[in-house]
Amino acid sequence: MATRCFGSSAMPELPEVETTRRGIEPYLIGQTLLDVEVRETRLRWPIDIVSLNSCIGLHISHVGRRGKYLLVALSDQTHLLIHLGMSGSLRLVTKEDNWRKHDHIQWQFSNTSLRFHDPRRFGCVIHIRGTPHEHRLLKDLGPEPLDKDFHSDYLYKVSRERITSIKTMIMDARHVVGIGNIYAQEALFAAGVSPLRRAGSLSRRECELLVDALRAQLHAALAAGGSTLRDFVNGHGEPGYFQLQLNVYGRAGQACCTCKKPLLMLRQLGRSTVYCQHCQR
Repeated sequence: MATRCFGSSAMPELPEVETTRRGIEPYLIGQTLLDVEVRETRLRWPIDIVSLNSCIGLHISHVGRRGKYLLVALSDQTHLLIHLGMSGSLRLVTKEDNWRKHDHIQWQFSNTSLRFHDPRRFGCVIHIRGTPHEHRLLKDLGPEPLDKDFHSDYLYKVSRERITSIKTMIMDARHVVGIGNIYAQEALFAAGVSPLRRAGSLSRRECELLVDALRAQLHAALAAGGSTLRDFVNGHGEPGYFQLQLNVYGRAGQACCTCKKPLLMLRQLGRSTVYCQHCQR
């Protein structure tokens, strides 16, 4: 089996994590875990080697996702919670494949191995013994942006009287999960809403346009296999091409694709924001 890499050296967003889930699931379902090797315990939270070793002998029953977290369900009803952090990826490899620098964990199965690679070590791997959605990292998360619980009425309701910017609000996982910097900027442009607007100032119609734009952006990214940022590849080892459709992200100073005026850039909570002050109100 050829090595397959799932992830990105830029911060993975929801489409990249979902693409990773879809990529690894067919190779893991029904497989029995034969061994775990940990070469670096210092991730975002220290790796519990004893807990990970207790998974040996169990088989994989499901690979799910909640926001940007992967949830690997095991046959004893426990779960592995995996977050790729800012630069992480998962690789399906053979026993003959050499370990790369920053390969920290390997799960060995009969036909393949899964390796967790994370240069910045901001990711995490946690063995959860209780109900996963009650774990402290998941219990306060908002609705999934592609689920029926996320709709214009919901966005309008939670945004009332909020003075924070609408871009900051939709990137807050307590309100909606998995919306990162790329798709927030692109959706706001598509909806014609300025990222500087106070969340509470949006009308019902603007909330409807923004919800539709967020869903359209995420569906397009999923269809393309995620955003092509540095070394991100899809389930076939091929680069995604969603970045070719980007209208504002990374295009500061370039001409707006609609009005041809220069796009502006500013920083919000330490993150860059590119927008058109003429097309986005």
